[in-house]
Amino acid sequence: MKMLFALALMTMLIAMILVIIVNMISKKTFMDREKSSPFECGFDPKNPARLPFSLQFFLIAVIFLIFDVEITLLLPMVITLTKANIFYYSNLVMFFLIILLWGLYHEWNQGALNWAY
Repeated sequence: MKMLFALALMTMLIAMILVIIVNMISKKTFMDREKSSPFECGFDPKNPARLPFSLQFFLIAVIFLIFDVEITLLLPMVITLTKANIFYYSNLVMFFLIILLWGLYHEWNQGALNWAY
């Protein structure tokens, strides 16, 4: 077990050293105006490169993903009900549900759940 842990630690250390070395010696410039602009055969573009999108739609999509992951965490709890101590199980589920409801209340107060502005 110690050998496996040492091997994993050495692998992570080598990977981190390589990432740091590559970042230090790379000649990549992050802010180059010409490279970041869209290219249309040497001419200035006629239309903007990116279309605007609704930030409200993005927030609703993120909230949906968060609650979708929470549902996937709740479903296995129903299956493990028969194998767990009912006291510890009920405390765990109530704690998890309180965290979920607190998050929902916070999003509601922030106005993230309003569809029309």
